[in-house]
Amino acid sequence: MKTQRPIISEVRDDEHRVLQFRPRNPAHPPGQRGHPGFQALKDEDPQEPNDLSRYERAREEPDDFRHRMLANVAAFAFTVALTAVALWLAMSISDMRRIQDCALMGRRDCARIATPNF
Repeated sequence: MKTQRPIISEVRDDEHRVLQFRPRNPAHPPGQRGHPGFQALKDEDPQEPNDLSRYERAREEPDDFRHRMLANVAAFAFTVALTAVALWLAMSISDMRRIQDCALMGRRDCARIATPNF
């Protein structure tokens, strides 16, 4: 049997580099003036705060609170119904598996028989 030996190549100076990492907490947080990656907008006033108010638009229609609340109630009802169906399905599968395991063991009294209450 032939043994394998690792191939040792000549180490060249250009194969190894030392990377200089920047500190995690720079003196200026990103997005502020003085940070190396900061780019000011052309129309930006230096005195104006840097927030999202410049992107706001006036609405054509006023906000319909009633419609929004009805949509939220409908979404909540749908979520509750979906959860109830998922729980019922999980319980049904669990009961079927229990009955099937019982029957595969050869037992005869696996299924529940409902008795009427007089």
